[in-house]
Order: sequence, then structure tokens, then C-alpha cells
Amino acid sequence: MAISDTSLFAESFVTVLVVMDPVGNVPVFLALTRDRTTAQRRRAAGEACIVAAGVVFLFALFGQEILHLLGISLASLEVAGGMVLVLAALSLLYPRVGETEQDARAVNVAFVPLGTPLLAGPGAIAAVMVYIRRTSGLSQVLIVLAAVAGVLILLFLVLRFADRLARALTDNGIELLSRIVGLLLAAIAIQLVATGALFWARHGV
Repeated sequence: MAISDTSLFAESFVTVLVVMDPVGNVPVFLALTRDRTTAQRRRAAGEACIVAAGVVFLFALFGQEILHLLGISLASLEVAGGMVLVLAALSLLYPRVGETEQDARAVNVAFVPLGTPLLAGPGAIAAVMVYIRRTSGLSQVLIVLAAVAGVLILLFLVLRFADRLARALTDNGIELLSRIVGLLLAAIAIQLVATGALFWARHGV
């Protein structure tokens, strides 16, 4: 039985929203942009959402073809994403000695690791691809894309106003938060690698 348009929109919206986790990513966003001004942090929010949108929509429309053409599995994406997050976690746990504020700001974290793989990671990509496969006709494909767009707009709004939380935490609070987030990111990274490796063990690379 074909899924109704309303159910398809609601299910895809809620699933992608949970996977991208806008509220849960606020501490990560603040930690990664701790050396930015308010204006730079807001610009980073927009850039991260644009990157995430580009990645998610690209895989929504051409994901199967891209993975098949390159011979890449979703498990491989999980392992690769986990490795990228390990680097991000290490940079939060152990800031580079001698790094100047100008050097830190020169690195655009809105693209990597924030835009991808944190926001548009293997989980979001897989979820969108699954719902696209469940569609029947162009109209339902557009419904799924509209649901994803809605999540991205909400994500932008949450990150856009994260600076209010930053003011409440103060610089010392954000510095402490960056260490905690770094540890959590490391755990997420290991989980991604473990999930991909477990898939390989069961089904082959």
C-alpha cells in the first residue's frame, strides 16, 4: 500500500530532524566557533546549513548512482565520517599549541566538520535515500525534499540564535564545553567506525 503524502512528509521530516538533531548540535557549534565573533558565528551557521543542504539534496537525488559508480557503501561513508570526526574531536580536546586566533579563524569549520559529516552525515544521507526509495512519482519526491528543506530551515534558525546561549555561557563556559563536546564527538566517531566495521564483518566490504 502506498504511503500517503501527509504521512510521507511527517515521517521524513521527523526522521531527518532527529538524525540532524538541531538542538543537540548547538553545543558542538558553539565549541567549534568559540573563537569567532557573533557576526562570524552567524555566517558560519548559514554556511554550515548550505553545505548540509547541498550534500543531502545531492545524495537524495543521485545517491544510489554516486555510490554505485564509485563502488562505495553506506558503511564506508560511516567509517570515513567517523575518521573526520576523530580529527575534529582531537582539535577540541587538544587545541594546537602556538595557534593564533587569526590561524583558528582561517579554518572554516562550517564546511568540515560542521556542515558535513556532523549535520549531513551518513545517518542523514541514509535516511533521505531510504525515503526517496519509498516514493512513487515526482510529487512524492518533492514532498520528501520539502520535508528535508523544512528541517534545514529549522536547523539554521537554531544555530543562527546560538550566540544567545554563548553569551550566557561566557568564554570560560564555552572552553569547558568544547572539551566535553570533544569527548562526545570522539565517542560518536568511534561508534560510526564500529557500525561500519560491523556491517563489513557481516556482509563484506
